[in-house]
Amino acid sequence: MAAMKLVGFILALSLAVLVPSLEAHIKEFDEYWQKRAEEASQAALEAFNPEPENVTAQFNANVNKVLDGNNSTRRQLHMHKYSGPCLATNPIDRCWRCRKNWAKDRKRLAKCVLGFGRKTKGGLKGKYYVVYDSSDNDVVNPKPGTLRHAVIQKRPLWIIFARSMVIRLNQELMMASHKTIDGRGANVHIAFGAGITIQFVRNVIIHNIRIHDIVTRPGGVIRDAVDHVGIRTMSDGDGISIFGSTNIWIDHVSMKRCQDGLIDAIEGSTAITISNGHYTHHNDVMLFGASDLYPRDKIMQVTVAFNHFGKGLIQRMPRCRWGFFHVVNNDYTHWLMYAIGGSSQPTIISQGNRFIAPPNLAAKEVTKRDYATPDVWRSWTWRSQGDLLINGAFFVQSGQPLRKKYGRKDMIKAKPGTFVRRLTRFSGTLNCKPKKRC
Repeated sequence: MAAMKLVGFILALSLAVLVPSLEAHIKEFDEYWQKRAEEASQAALEAFNPEPENVTAQFNANVNKVLDGNNSTRRQLHMHKYSGPCLATNPIDRCWRCRKNWAKDRKRLAKCVLGFGRKTKGGLKGKYYVVYDSSDNDVVNPKPGTLRHAVIQKRPLWIIFARSMVIRLNQELMMASHKTIDGRGANVHIAFGAGITIQFVRNVIIHNIRIHDIVTRPGGVIRDAVDHVGIRTMSDGDGISIFGSTNIWIDHVSMKRCQDGLIDAIEGSTAITISNGHYTHHNDVMLFGASDLYPRDKIMQVTVAFNHFGKGLIQRMPRCRWGFFHVVNNDYTHWLMYAIGGSSQPTIISQGNRFIAPPNLAAKEVTKRDYATPDVWRSWTWRSQGDLLINGAFFVQSGQPLRKKYGRKDMIKAKPGTFVRRLTRFSGTLNCKPKKRC
């Protein structure tokens, strides 16, 4: 009954005002963007799961199954730098990685996503598009063979790269729906320019690329679709910006030093999985929900799994508002302020993570709650299960204990934080070579 009320509440909000309440960097919200916003709103409602606990239970069952079959690899993975045979130590990687023919069967990847983004297929139904030109000289009429030309096409596409390259984006990269950016087999950097914008679209996979040193760009006239040119305001400097979008999977990315956030998901975005990433040298790492005044983000459901939060990080891993967030089997080896934070009554389920607190006695707490007094936030559901807390780290729980139907049977059964080092051993971009196991 509560879930039905929430869906009704969200539907009412979506029908009330189509123009986003926050800055969308769209200078002219014309008929094209109004239609795109309407379609995105409907897709978000369809993707919303009124029983998110069932998704977390399924995820944990998969983790447990993989680890039970990999006990023989435990000793090998304690090596500082692994150079042995291919090992896939979490259920997402096990689905595709250690196959010699991965390059001929790239689209198998679309079958491997778990968590809230589990229905994301990217460009599975489309043809391959090979990027062979790293330039980004014309953002109004992109040159064929460039990444910008690939991502604005109407049809589904599986985008791959002819060679290693550094792509410096002159303006934010505006993506269309049903696309996969697959960097396997090349060393692909998006760096020293604008970042990736996923706005009012659905069904996008970003896999095995490096994103770093992203800066703001002034905006202006940018082609955001084959048949539409729009005027954009200044971009924020996010590495990946997810805005009003649905069914998004970000996997095996390495990210650092972006002018704003590494990954932001806001304005009713939902059905998102962020997995196997390696994040370093940044302040505001991940922001889910940009405003305490935008309750439509109650629809937001995000899985953050198997990531390594490493050197030089300060806060927001993630920072959450309103929605439901499953933070599972991540390795937090560095933070300066806090690891997980939030406001506006988000539900945060932290499971089997490893938290190594910094030496600073004032920064031992994993959690941080903003803009609420204890008598208010005590009702928020922030629960820790099986987390490994090291060097004085502590997680302040709140809300009711987890319900038995997704707590005792599946979530506790999943492997605890002591296994995180194995699960995240191969986080970040992979050095994949054709005809060899990745």
